Amino acid sequence: QVQLVESGGGLVQAGGSLRLSCAASGTIFSIDTMGWYRQAPGKQREPVATITRGGSTNYVDSVKGRFTISRDNAKNTLYLQMNSLKPEDTAVYYCNADVMSAYPRYRNYWGQGTQVTVSS
Repeated sequence: QVQLVESGGGLVQAGGSLRLSCAASGTIFSIDTMGWYRQAPGKQREPVATITRGGSTNYVDSVKGRFTISRDNAKNTLYLQMNSLKPEDTAVYYCNADVMSAYPRYRNYWGQGTQVTVSS
């Protein structure tokens, strides 16, 4: 079994910064693509940023230039550095990962989410 545990959320004023972390644990042979998603009240969950094992990244347009996704493959940990936060960034942020626990299949996992609230 694999668990993804997020941390680092909280309350911050507009213009501030937060750093989210997501630690993967359990039986892990390899992790492929990892990503951050978010869901605001009354809205659908949306992708924020993704990163491949090799380090290729993609961002939703609304966070480009403000957020940076990174990962430490040795620690099976994903990060999201969020700068210049805006009230519209307020949401529950979820970690997602494609994990190989049993060769050769990858399975998709979600974390439990961490709340990010940006006050104006």
